[in-house]
Amino acid sequence: MARAATTSDPYNAIAEPRRREILAFLVVDEKPVGDIVIALKLDQPSVSKHLRVLREVGLVRMRRNGRHKLYKTNADAIKPMYEWTKTFERYWTHQLMRVKERAEEKARGAGPA
Repeated sequence: MARAATTSDPYNAIAEPRRREILAFLVVDEKPVGDIVIALKLDQPSVSKHLRVLREVGLVRMRRNGRHKLYKTNADAIKPMYEWTKTFERYWTHQLMRVKERAEEKARGAGPA
């Protein structure tokens, strides 16, 4: 089965670590490209390319303010991915609780050695 194009699938888009960094940076407030370049120490053409991909999959919004383009993470588009990952969070929380219970049993001397 062929992989979905990076520009059509949000999961493929965020597989790139620098795009995840950009999303995290933009979550607090909208920023121009120059701020992203400086804060993340990336080349401007690279940031622009990553922003284009993130915009095409809907994970980032852009608005113009005069000649400036300001970017912000699109929380509504990220929510379905968050919901999907919560499944795994529940699994790991359950697994960690089981480890904790076994350790407590062993500490009380009730569990196997």
